[in-house]
Amino acid sequence: MRAVLALKDGTVLHGAGFGAEGEKTGELVFNTSMAGYQEALTDPSYGGQILLMTYPLIGNYGVNPQDNESGRIHAPGFVVRELSPDFQHRSAEESVDSFLKRNGVPGIAGVDTRFLVRRIRSKGVMPAIIAASSGKIDVEKLLGKMEGFDYSATDYVAEASTKEKKVFGEGGKKRVALLDFGVKMGIVRDLVKRGCEVHLLPAYSSAEEVKALEPDGIMLSNGPGDPAVVTGIHKTVKELAGCAPMFGVCLGHQVLAHAFGGNTFKLKFGHRGSNHPVLDLERNRVAITTQNHGFAVDKIPEGFELTHTHLNDGSVEGMRNSELGIFSVQYHPEASPGPHDSGYLFDKFVEGLE
Repeated sequence: MRAVLALKDGTVLHGAGFGAEGEKTGELVFNTSMAGYQEALTDPSYGGQILLMTYPLIGNYGVNPQDNESGRIHAPGFVVRELSPDFQHRSAEESVDSFLKRNGVPGIAGVDTRFLVRRIRSKGVMPAIIAASSGKIDVEKLLGKMEGFDYSATDYVAEASTKEKKVFGEGGKKRVALLDFGVKMGIVRDLVKRGCEVHLLPAYSSAEEVKALEPDGIMLSNGPGDPAVVTGIHKTVKELAGCAPMFGVCLGHQVLAHAFGGNTFKLKFGHRGSNHPVLDLERNRVAITTQNHGFAVDKIPEGFELTHTHLNDGSVEGMRNSELGIFSVQYHPEASPGPHDSGYLFDKFVEGLE
């Protein structure tokens, strides 16, 4: 099967196709993790983004049911340097090829991923289209199909969020209302492990619906898309302030900024990987973190203070409003995959519910 990857700037790469036949458009982004391709593919935060792995060999340990971060693949396309023809792991049940095929996602292998990463780092993330087919691929038509694609014009949160309430850890000592903007199941697992009964709610639940649960705490999850476009969620989060301790992760952190009068901006090529150094200003300690975001908080809202910064570029990685009982981080303390340096944040949140 042939495959083509075309970028908005006119760059065209030909390679070997795998996964499903078809065409998908998205924003081309790269992840620098050496492992965790399955968790990345099933991370809802990759909605609308064609995922490129910088590690050169992908697929050698296969795919297993335990490592999914959601019920499906969210990245519309997958780009790798080399796809392993074989896999070996005690838990593996299928290959990356069959996993993508089963989810209707096309992939391309045999392309120079180093060249693509350098392109993105110099020009910034950009729209791209991936096509995989057993027949001929018309490159000119492919380039034309990118016209009109605007990542920030789509509400990817509405697509990724649960459509109905779900409960995990039933009978737990503390009740947590988790607003699902595109949650990774690692967050749910970490809360349940600490004795919480987690009520997973649709992203656009009203403040009244959240308060009706009488939660001990409220958590705002990660998720895809531009945080500035989900204005309805901003309003709800503002209305929930003060009714229970609140913890925001990734998109949840950005939503908090908007809800209280701050703002966000788009990073040139984002932070996606599992080795990002973050300085915790409160503890004066550095944590190596897992990150996946293309936007960052620019202006911290009035009443909030900076708690964490990214040591590579100085961007905002955490903030706190002690009066309202709110704190948030830009990175992923649940990792999945990645270092567990920041698991203490879940401890801090749960301890604050007592």
